[in-house]
Amino acid sequence: MPGAFRCGHPSLDYEETSMYDHRKLGRELGLFDTDPLIGAGLPYWLPDGAVVRHSLEEYIRTAERQAGYQHVYSPVLGKRELYEISGHWAHYNDDMYPPMDIGSEQVVLRPSLCPHHAVIYRSRAHSYRELPLRMAELGGMYRSELSGVLGGLTRVRCIQLNDAHIFCTLDQVADEAASALALIGSAYRAMGIVGARYRLSLPGASGKYVAAPDMWQRASKILSEVLDRSGVPYEAIEGEAAFYGPKIDVQVTDHAGRESTLSTVQVDFYQPEQFDLHYTGADGAKHRPVMVHRSIIGSVERAIAQLIEQHGGAFPAWLAPVQVAVLPISDAEQPAAAALRDRCLRAGPRAQVIDAALGSLGARIRETRLVPYQFILGPAEIASGEVAVRLRDGRRLPAQAAEHAVARIRALIESNDARLWTD
Repeated sequence: MPGAFRCGHPSLDYEETSMYDHRKLGRELGLFDTDPLIGAGLPYWLPDGAVVRHSLEEYIRTAERQAGYQHVYSPVLGKRELYEISGHWAHYNDDMYPPMDIGSEQVVLRPSLCPHHAVIYRSRAHSYRELPLRMAELGGMYRSELSGVLGGLTRVRCIQLNDAHIFCTLDQVADEAASALALIGSAYRAMGIVGARYRLSLPGASGKYVAAPDMWQRASKILSEVLDRSGVPYEAIEGEAAFYGPKIDVQVTDHAGRESTLSTVQVDFYQPEQFDLHYTGADGAKHRPVMVHRSIIGSVERAIAQLIEQHGGAFPAWLAPVQVAVLPISDAEQPAAAALRDRCLRAGPRAQVIDAALGSLGARIRETRLVPYQFILGPAEIASGEVAVRLRDGRRLPAQAAEHAVARIRALIESNDARLWTD
């Protein structure tokens, strides 16, 4: 992007409020957009937004691998029969797209990943020694949302979900749910976002829930004990459960104070029975696993909407589209600036040269104020082999060797540290 002047926006005042409208800001910063020809609720990602999305997806995949998850891929289509077995067709049909006739079969755009994961589990025999088996996927799913409820990235029709299903014994359920809550907390700290509240979502009086009172009671008791053990305050709300089981919801708020669910942990006794899932126990007999559904960052779209609203485009360094802005004082430092940018790119940080021809140094510093790190190069820095480092929060660091500065920034980025600098 040499010569591009894209790192900031002069008309935005980032000190006015702690929350921002992600729809307006996301477009102004060139992160995402929509087009009537593609359709409502189907945003596309521009290059800078794609960088944020990719960084977030890689973070969660790495965190899941380190926590013992195995990643899979599954198709976004499934036969209608699959969702009849899972219960989605009976209890979730209003949110699903109509079936498509392919030959003698009807296939459906999936509204959820859990039926596919249940089938993947069922495809192999499993021993109790393998459990808990943690299966994760960043997968697409589709919800038939009415046009009146669509909004930016928070309510879309094509969703990229950070989903996982843990197949475990009854004795393992509480620990797995608690571990998922801990992963959620770790991810929120890395992203620099704050959940508004925790909610224990229970069934209500409507007919959308599967009729299994004992199952609901067992699952609700487990999740309430997990929340009590974790020490987080929560509210129990009826009518917000999934059709197959209760769940812990982590709620977030947007710029207008509207609340939505970002992350979830759910306990499901129903689908293992529907798909006739088994594992072989220590006694040699077949036993039914429990299925724990959990989503650490929820949908990628909603997570990025929350990041935009929380940070106003000043993302944590590891998520920033441009992580280092290299600012030569004059045209004479342009070759050295390009070399420093290339050094950053080889080491890992995403860097861009902001040419001297694009404005005064002060103007370029203001224009790139959303970039976490600014490297300023003048004759003195080139002569000494050092670089003057400015941080986005206004701090100016002592001049230091460029190699040292790049290494420190790389370490902070790779550790997903929300801090800009550590002493």
